[in-house]
Amino acid sequence: MRVVLVGNYAPDTQESMARYAHLMRTGLEERGHEVVLTAPQPVLNQGHAARGLWKWVGYADKYLLGTAPITRAVRRADVVHVCDHSNAVYVPQCAAVPHVVTCHDLLAVRGALGEDTDCPASPAGRLLQRAILRGLRRAQAIACVSQATLRDAQRLLGGGYRGRLLTAPNALNHPYRRLGEEECRSRLAAVPALAGEDYVLHVGSNLRRKNRETALGALAAVRERWAGRLVFAGQGLSGELRQQAADLGVAERIVEVVKPANELLEALYNGALALIFPSRFEGFGWPIIEAQACGCPVVCSDREPLPEVAGGAAIFCSADDAAGFGRALLELAADKARRHQLRQAGLGNVAAYTRAAMIERFVALYAEVAGGA
Repeated sequence: MRVVLVGNYAPDTQESMARYAHLMRTGLEERGHEVVLTAPQPVLNQGHAARGLWKWVGYADKYLLGTAPITRAVRRADVVHVCDHSNAVYVPQCAAVPHVVTCHDLLAVRGALGEDTDCPASPAGRLLQRAILRGLRRAQAIACVSQATLRDAQRLLGGGYRGRLLTAPNALNHPYRRLGEEECRSRLAAVPALAGEDYVLHVGSNLRRKNRETALGALAAVRERWAGRLVFAGQGLSGELRQQAADLGVAERIVEVVKPANELLEALYNGALALIFPSRFEGFGWPIIEAQACGCPVVCSDREPLPEVAGGAAIFCSADDAAGFGRALLELAADKARRHQLRQAGLGNVAAYTRAAMIERFVALYAEVAGGA
C-alpha cells in the first residue's frame, strides 16, 4: 500500500508532531509499505520561526503557496494520513483517495468555541479552528489518541459525521528503557548541577496548560523537608516562571535542561525520584509513558486523559493542588516500597504503548477505508 503522510510546516517547530510523523513513517516502512512523508513547504518564510509577522507569512505558505508537494504526492496515494489534526484543512471536499486524520486533541478548537482549555483564540484563530473542524468532518476516518479526545470529537463533530471514529493511542517515539546505574550516572554528568543530588523532573513547555506553576509550588511546599532539586526539561523557563521561583524561595533549587537529546532525557527519567506532571489539559501526555518506560514513578494531575494513559500506575493529584503534589513527592522520597510498586506497575502499563501495536491499528484502518473507497 502506498501511504502519504502529511506532516507539519517546518517553521512552526512543532517537535512532538514531527516525532509522530517520523514514528508513523518508520513503523509503516518496517511493515513493508511504501511511504511518502510530505508537508507544506516554506516559500516566503525562509529560516524564520513562525512568530509575529512571520506567523502570518506562514499562513500564505501553508494554505496557498507551499501546498504543491502535498497535491503531487496525494495523486499517487492509496490512502492519505494527515498526522496532525491541525492540518485537517488539507482534507478535500471530494477526495479521490481516502483521508485519515490523527486527532491529538481538540483543545484549540474547544478554546475557539469559548470553552476553557487554556487555549484562547484570536478572531483569526477562531476562523482557523472552524476550518480545522470542517476538515475533520470531511475525513473518512479520525483516529483519536485517547478516549478523552474521542469523546471531544464525538461531541464537537455531532451526529452528522459519517466517517470512522476510533482510538489509536500514541506509542513511545523513542525506545526509552531502564538504564544501569553506571550508564545513567555517566550520561547525567552532562548536567553538573545534578551531581549527587536527588531531583524530580518536569518535561514540557511553558504553555499555561502545562502548569509549571504548580510544579514550582510543590517544591516550595516541601523545601524544608526535602533537599532535592526540580529539573525542567524541554523549553527553558520564562521570565515570569523564574520570578515565581525566586518569590517562592526555590530559585537556587531549579535546574533547566533545554531541549535535551533523547539519550540525556532517558537518563533524566532514570535518575529522577519522580516525574511531576500537573498538566491541566492534554490530548495524551507522552511524558507519562516515557517516564514509565524508564522505571520513573509518575505523579500527575487527575485530569483526563492522564489517568487513562497512566493506566492507574501513578499518584494522582488535583491539577492546581501544589501542596498535594508536594505530599506525593515526600511519600515517594520516604517509601522505597512505594517507588518500587509504581515502577513495576508503570513498566507493565507501558508495554501496551508499542510502535507495533500502533501501526497495526493504522494498517487495519487503512485497509478498511481503502476498501470502502
